[in-house]
Amino acid sequence: MRGSFADDTLSTTQLRRKRNIRFVFVMALPFFLIASGPWSVGSWQREGTEHFGMMLIIVAILGRSWCTLYIGGRKVRQLVTVGPYSLTRNPLYLFSLLAVVGIAAQTGSLAISAISAFLTIAIFMPVIQKEEAELLRLHGRRFELYRLDVPRFVPRLSNWTDAAELAIDPDRWRRTVLDSLVFLFLVSLLRGIGHVQEAFGGALLTLW
Repeated sequence: MRGSFADDTLSTTQLRRKRNIRFVFVMALPFFLIASGPWSVGSWQREGTEHFGMMLIIVAILGRSWCTLYIGGRKVRQLVTVGPYSLTRNPLYLFSLLAVVGIAAQTGSLAISAISAFLTIAIFMPVIQKEEAELLRLHGRRFELYRLDVPRFVPRLSNWTDAAELAIDPDRWRRTVLDSLVFLFLVSLLRGIGHVQEAFGGALLTLW
């Protein structure tokens, strides 16, 4: 019963986090319409920034699907400490952050990418803190030792530990992959905005 209540509480928190991300993106969309990086569409600098961002998005999609193989809906009921969770306590959030930076990089602006990363971390942190408080309440000393050994974000590669076998939830994995494909739609959207700006003489606001 306690695990079910914890699942419901964190599900509500995570749903609020997803709504906040959508809200921030909708509010930021007018900014993306007028802002861009300093390089023109088609320049090697702009294309290099876009390609680097695309690489981050691909890593994010693969990384999120990789994490789901290990977590499989057991984030609260069980303390998962293997696979990507042996390297960092929040690999799903880390890969989501990479996706956001990769999407923002499609504007060709490092400043917009940095601002997007800051806002994303600001949204994630309250959720992470609530999750960690619940994991500590449920798993006690075991989670405390895990928290001391494994970094919150930046992976510690020397910690790598794998599982002997995995119980995979195919439906959850499939939903994670499909959700991640939204990143590719946003890439097309922002690149399209870039071409529209170029057609009308460039963006109104240029940020490095």
